[in-house]
Amino acid sequence: MAGSAKNPNRKANLLDPHSIKHALDESVNEIVTSRGFPEDFRLSNFRLLIGTAIIAIALLAQFYPKKFPENWNVLIGCIILYVVLNVILLLISFTKEKSAIMFTYPPPGSFSSTGLIVSSKLPRFSDMYTLTIASADPKSISANKQVQLSKSVTKWFTKDGILVEGLFWKDVEKLIDDYNGERKNK
Repeated sequence: MAGSAKNPNRKANLLDPHSIKHALDESVNEIVTSRGFPEDFRLSNFRLLIGTAIIAIALLAQFYPKKFPENWNVLIGCIILYVVLNVILLLISFTKEKSAIMFTYPPPGSFSSTGLIVSSKLPRFSDMYTLTIASADPKSISANKQVQLSKSVTKWFTKDGILVEGLFWKDVEKLIDDYNGERKNK
C-alpha cells in the first residue's frame, strides 16, 4: 500500500457528497496505477486541445482588427466554429466519458491488449458509492467481464471524515482481482 503513505490522512467533508466522491476517486486512481495500469490521457488531451481551440476562436472574434460591420463574416464563422466545437465536447462527455474517472493502458508486459475504464457514482442524497471496472475495448478478445462494487461510504470514513485507506484499498484491490479473474476463493 505505497499509495496510502503518500496521503495518510485524506479527509472529506461528510456533509458534501462531492467532497466524499472526490476523495474516493483520487484513491481509486492511486490504487489502479499502483497495480501497474498506466493512465491513458489521450481523451483528456484531446478535450484540452478542443478547449484551447475554442478559446482561440473566442479571442479571434473579440480582437479581430476590423470593427463590427466590416467583420460580420468572421464573427459568423467564429460563432459557428464555437458552437460546433462545444457540441463535440458535449458528445465526448455523453458518449465516451460518461461517469469514467480514469482510462488506462494495459499493464506493460501483460498479454491483455486492452486497458480499463474505471467509473464511479455517488448519487445525490445517497451513501452508496458504486465503482465499476470495465474493459476499454469491450469487443476485444482479451476483454474481461465488467465488475462492480457498491458499498456505503460509511464503511470507509471515520466520523471525522478521514478516509480509512486500508479498508478502501482492500475493497478496490479485490475488485481489480475480480476483474482480472485472480481472486482466490476463501
